[in-house]
Amino acid sequence: MTHQYAVEIVLTRPATVRELHQARHRVTFAANADRTRLMTVQRGKSPGRALHRLRHRLDTVLPIDVLTTHYPDRQGHVLLNAALSRRADAQIREEAAALGQRAGDVLAERITAYLAHEQRQRRHRLESQIQRLLTHHTLEEVLACAAGRLLQVRLPR
Repeated sequence: MTHQYAVEIVLTRPATVRELHQARHRVTFAANADRTRLMTVQRGKSPGRALHRLRHRLDTVLPIDVLTTHYPDRQGHVLLNAALSRRADAQIREEAAALGQRAGDVLAERITAYLAHEQRQRRHRLESQIQRLLTHHTLEEVLACAAGRLLQVRLPR
């Protein structure tokens, strides 16, 4: 039985109008404003087959970086389909062989470590920016402004 899977397509660069036009002849999708991310629905017997089928249909038309399932599965995982360069693939396979692991597991560990590192960096940048704000504004002003922004309400002047 085939199912439909929501898929996010991340491009290596903004797609040209011509590329998007050609891709629309193969797949129906929605593009974001800067044409670097697309969303579509793809049929498949599994999420992996859906991603594989979509990459096969669009790889020659769009500069695809990564395909991901948009919604997590029952285990809370999002499936990732990345086309690696030959060099990167060889490095991951060599590392996996040296560790006695599967290449997919080594890649998953690397991606997880990178995402954790990126999250720490984002948190550090946010804390630094808040600290700079607090040198010029009171904590109450910063909180009131943030709350107003979150609630999309303009603060009285």
